[in-house]
Amino acid sequence: MLVLGIETSCDETAAAIVRDGSEILSNVIYSQVKTHTPYGGVVPELASREHLLKIRPIVDQAFADAGVNLDGIDGIAATCGPGLIGSLLVGLTYAKALAFSKHKPLAAVNHIEGHIYSVSFEHPKAEFPALALVVSGGHTNLFWVESESGDFRQLKYKLVGKTRDDAAGEAYDKVAKLLGLPYPGGPVIDRLAKSGNRNAISFSVAKISDRSLDFSFSGIKTAVLRLVKENEKLKEDPQRLDLVASFQEAVVNMLWSTTLKAIHLLRPRSVMLSGGVAANSRLREIFAERTAEAGLTFYFPKPILTTDNAAMIAAAGTAKLMRGEIAPMDVNADPNLRLAISDRNFPDKRWKT
Repeated sequence: MLVLGIETSCDETAAAIVRDGSEILSNVIYSQVKTHTPYGGVVPELASREHLLKIRPIVDQAFADAGVNLDGIDGIAATCGPGLIGSLLVGLTYAKALAFSKHKPLAAVNHIEGHIYSVSFEHPKAEFPALALVVSGGHTNLFWVESESGDFRQLKYKLVGKTRDDAAGEAYDKVAKLLGLPYPGGPVIDRLAKSGNRNAISFSVAKISDRSLDFSFSGIKTAVLRLVKENEKLKEDPQRLDLVASFQEAVVNMLWSTTLKAIHLLRPRSVMLSGGVAANSRLREIFAERTAEAGLTFYFPKPILTTDNAAMIAAAGTAKLMRGEIAPMDVNADPNLRLAISDRNFPDKRWKT
């Protein structure tokens, strides 16, 4: 089965052709970083306008790279949420027009589910049940993932933890802006942190008082702001290198500590890490080391598949189409679309079984 994937949830215009949900024939990504850099973040109106300009040439390039045409594909998958409503509408509307004109089945894909499927290309036979941590600029969610088929064809999700304020990637961007570093902040901080002392500054870890598996990153962002106000020299090297290294270490440890708590409660067979922040070298290093210590298999996608891309949307869409989950032509974009409902009692119920 050949599927065209289209992704326009935020500031990347992406299209891909994927065979059978596992073989990437093409994966074209146009990044709008240069457009949004002067503003230190994504400007929604500018993002949607640029998607309008780029969607057709990007899709055309995906077909050209794969050596196929629209008549040769079996279905189309497009992100329908969550994300920026204007951006989502561009990709979904374009996909609907293609599907209608050529009588192709359409799959409407949850962007976060796409990130989980980004793991499937290199690890099609992953062990389930799994804990899947999706970490990006807009999302920090922890899912319990089960498979009825034993692979990625039929996944079921429970949301067991989420951020209560900033997403982890958002905290990176805000701290980078505070320190005068370029946007996006995540890759810059990751690079600079390698030259700093990660133990130079001790940041307190946010504690959620209700025994949940939620995350919180607003406190550490405020702590960095307070430190910089008290000592402007922290904006300059070499002090800045120690600050970003310590900040990154704290964020990584916060992500791991909550994941470890979930491991003890839920007893998964594996841990999956995906999303834009999954490209962070220190995060990968810590999760690889500590999942091994816990006796669990650890899965993560290669860097090009951590960022927003259409190959992951095509993979998730392929699974939907194979199950007969065809979206109607009146399907709409939902900027607040959920992948799963939070069940506060699930960890306790799972522990008692």
